[in-house]
Amino acid sequence: MATRADRSSRRQALTTQPLVAVVDDDESVRESLPGLLQELGFAAKAFASADEFLSFKDMSRTQCLLLDVCMPGISGPELQQELVARAVRVPIIFITARTDASVRERLMQRGAAACLFKPFSELQLRTALDAALLHRDSR
Repeated sequence: MATRADRSSRRQALTTQPLVAVVDDDESVRESLPGLLQELGFAAKAFASADEFLSFKDMSRTQCLLLDVCMPGISGPELQQELVARAVRVPIIFITARTDASVRERLMQRGAAACLFKPFSELQLRTALDAALLHRDSR
């Protein structure tokens, strides 16, 4: 059971570390990626769908979005379009199990900061996050 100090420490980390949102319908991804992101020095929040992310009250705190390409309901690229329509400017790193290079090329042309093929390494993730956050800071 978490103590009051643990909860307070977690809240403080969420306000000082860049928030990376993970949107993926795969439960194993939602369970594993936030822990890895926290080890890399980020605050993390996982969402099971694009709709769930769109209802997130603190969406404006999101510094980077790790977004699955293929999901039921609203797909990753459709969420990207919706965010553009809402004038939400957040770098997106797409993650996909489809290893088709044309998919990566298409996503990058539409403004993705990166596209990682599952499974990806911690180094690949860190490199993509660093590039995405640098790109965000240079806007």
